[in-house]
Parts: sequence; structure tokens; C-alpha cells
Amino acid sequence: MPRSKPNTKKSSPAKPGAPSEAAKAFALVEPELDDVREVVPINVDVPRAVSVAIGAVPHLQALRPRFVEELPKHPLSQLDKLQTYALAAWYAHLLALPASGGQDALKGLLEEAAPLREDLLVAAEALAHKGIVDAQRVAEIRRGHGHLDTANDLVALAALFGEVWDAVKNRTTVEWADVERASRLGPELLVALGARQQPGLPAPKAGDAAERRARAFTLLVNAYDACRRAASYLRWNEGDADAIAPSLFARGGGRKPGAGKNNAGGGGEGEGEGDGASAAPGAPGGEPLLEPSVA
Repeated sequence: MPRSKPNTKKSSPAKPGAPSEAAKAFALVEPELDDVREVVPINVDVPRAVSVAIGAVPHLQALRPRFVEELPKHPLSQLDKLQTYALAAWYAHLLALPASGGQDALKGLLEEAAPLREDLLVAAEALAHKGIVDAQRVAEIRRGHGHLDTANDLVALAALFGEVWDAVKNRTTVEWADVERASRLGPELLVALGARQQPGLPAPKAGDAAERRARAFTLLVNAYDACRRAASYLRWNEGDADAIAPSLFARGGGRKPGAGKNNAGGGGEGEGEGDGASAAPGAPGGEPLLEPSVA
């Protein structure tokens, strides 16, 4: 059957959320970490992947009635907990970062962050004016104020540019190094601002922070992959599943071959891929489906 013309608003990366929300999500998810049987290697930028997943949640939730009606065996918990898994992976990433260097380091990060945020925002607004990126999402980032928002804005902007990089790299003054730096600087700034300390919540269990991050990221990847597969089935005729839930692993930029392999989840992991456009998972020309790896 020929595919009908899709009429779907494309998912766009979103801010990762306030550290307090992420910490609450991690507290909810932490009991599940020990049940992860096979950890997914982190070969992608965690902050950008989290932003992509959070941006896709409303679009996937809009399909929930069809999940229930047409896919009765699909575990709805993977859809219903997707936002929580994304926020938990974000907080686990912050926990795994090195400690900040005190007030002097914070001052330096803030001095770097403000102009970088503004440069990326101005460039993003120009792209939004041309309809290349989501104008509403860019406006939401512009409304941010304060140091915590600046940090989250950098992550959201890095994800926004990363998603469309191959289409805009010759049409913007932004360099790929700016995108990668924003993705690193946002989490570094949050750590320096004390975002890991959230009063009123249980302290994370003692253990290897990098291992916790990998396990939390695995929960996110497996749930998101399952939802993408379901969306691919439900929207097969429209052919817009990738617009609803873009791949967490689509990467752009001028990386050297092999750069960032086996990186533990900071900015710029993995290798560049193709042209940034991907078919629905499991479809001809699409990325391979991930093997389920959680209990």
C-alpha cells in the first residue's frame, strides 16, 4: 500500500528539566538499576540523547490510545515511564561527572556559558525563521533565565543543532565545536552550581557512578527503542515514525573516524553517522533494532 503524505509535527529536542525533577526521577528508577542484565554501551552524547527523548515523549503519548487498541501486548509501562527514564539518565549523567573546581571554576564556566548560549540562540532563531528548526522550541529556550536555565539551555541547543547539523552546517555561523562544547558545558555548569545536591531526597546508593549512568541510560534506550518500534508499526503507512521519535543515536559533525569511541557518556561520544536522516527502525534502510536488555 502506498504511504500517505504525513501530516505530523516533527519532534524537537527539549530541555532536560530541572535538576530537582531529574533527581526525583532517579530516586524512582534507582531500584531498577540492579535488574539491568545487559548494559547498552554509551557511544552517543548522553545530554543530547536525553533532550531528544524528552522532546519525543508528547508525540509518543499522543499515540497511546492506539498502543492500547492495536498493540495490546506492548508493555505500556515503557511508554508511561519514558519521561522518568530520560530524567533519571540525565541525573545519573550529572552524578558521574567530575567534581567542580569551586567558585573560581564556576565563575569561568558562567563567563563562557552566557555568550555561547546567546550565539547558539541567535543562530537557532535564524534557522527557526526559515522553518528549519522548531520555532516554538527555540522560543521556549529563549525564555529561560538564571544560571540553571542557562545550563539546560546549552544542552537543549546542542541537541537542536545536532539533530539538523548535516542540513545546516553550511548555512550557519555555528561551528560543530560550539555544539559539542555546549553539550559538555551545560552539565559541567550544573555540577558547579550544586545541582547534584537535592535536599529532601534519598542520597544515591554508593557505587560506581559511571556504572549507574550506563544502567540508567540502558533503561532509557530500551524503553525508547520499544516505543519507536511500536510507533513504526502504527505509523507505517504515513512513514513519519522517525519524525515522531528520532533516533537517539543520530549524530552529526566533523568527527575524525573513531573519535570518541568507548567514551563514558560525555559530549562528543561515538562516530559520525550518515546524513542525519534515518528510516524508521527495522524498515529497509533504517537502523537495526536494539536487542532488549532489561528484565
